[in-house]
Order: sequence, then structure tokens, then C-alpha cells
Amino acid sequence: MSEVDILYQISNLKEVDYKNLLMISGLIELLISKNIISREELLNKIKSLDNITSHGIIQ
Repeated sequence: MSEVDILYQISNLKEVDYKNLLMISGLIELLISKNIISREELLNKIKSLDNITSHGIIQ
């Protein structure tokens, strides 16, 4: 695989990551604005998931 191919793939991954970030952010904002979840609930879940993955339970 050439360096150009690798750079192209990295560029594509960055674009996919950006689009995923937009999608997730939009979904979160909609869930919060419709009072389906609160920011506090979301932050607690994020911390919980981070603790699980940080301690090697999910890897």
C-alpha cells in the first residue's frame, strides 16, 4: 500500500468520524430538547461507560 493510499484512507476516516460526531451530537440535542434524557443523565452514563472501559471490562 502506498503512502498516498494510506493518506487517502486517513482522510476518509476523518470525514466519517466528523459525520458520526455530527449525527451523535444532533441525536443528543434532540433527546435533551424533548426531555427524553437530561444532560446530567447523559454525563453520568458517559462517566459510567468510561469507568467500565478504563478498567478493562470492555476492550
